[in-house]
Amino acid sequence: MNSRPELKLDWATPEAASYACQRWHYSGTLPANKSNRLGVWEGGKYVGCLIFGLGASPSLGKPYGLGIFDICELTRVALTAHEWPVSKMVKVALGFLKCKNPGLRLVVSFADEYHGHHGGIYQAGGWVYAGRSSPSKMVKALDGKLFDLRRFNGHGHNKKKAIPAGAGIIAMPGKHRYLMPLDKKMAEQIKPLSKPYPKRVKQAMAGPPAQRQGSADLHAPMAQ
Repeated sequence: MNSRPELKLDWATPEAASYACQRWHYSGTLPANKSNRLGVWEGGKYVGCLIFGLGASPSLGKPYGLGIFDICELTRVALTAHEWPVSKMVKVALGFLKCKNPGLRLVVSFADEYHGHHGGIYQAGGWVYAGRSSPSKMVKALDGKLFDLRRFNGHGHNKKKAIPAGAGIIAMPGKHRYLMPLDKKMAEQIKPLSKPYPKRVKQAMAGPPAQRQGSADLHAPMAQ
């Protein structure tokens, strides 16, 4: 008999997604690009949000011969304390995503080792591990917050601006890349890319933010 509270996923408002990201994701931010947001509730209590979007790179699908609308990235897993495995939440969310976007063929997600992640939730869900992304550079502010260097160099829609006083540029290791095919043909195509799963890092390089109490309200108001 399952003693866990009832698990429910449903489409979330921007306010609910922002609430989760600001409190329960190490970035503290909501992705700027258009996205599909799935809220997660356990026993009626809002415990977070899973967000799928176009990702930071317009060429995300190029290595797989896919156009911009054939592929998406799981850009945020923003959760407070919960009882159900994250891999189960992601599996349910993928069902929602596929129904809403029938032409979607592949989902990509990245696990950031700098923040102590090796991709355990993807390994539990049977995702294909395709190695690391290229190393990158980040801007580290005096308070320890990290910002993508592209935010300051005029990349994409960003206006070129000066790096904040006292901030430094640091080298970042490549992130672990995981792939989830959404049809049999894509599954066969990416099969040769599969590599052995990486092991869990012993200690995070940068600790996650403190967990806070979730909201039971369907729209997750900004109550403290």
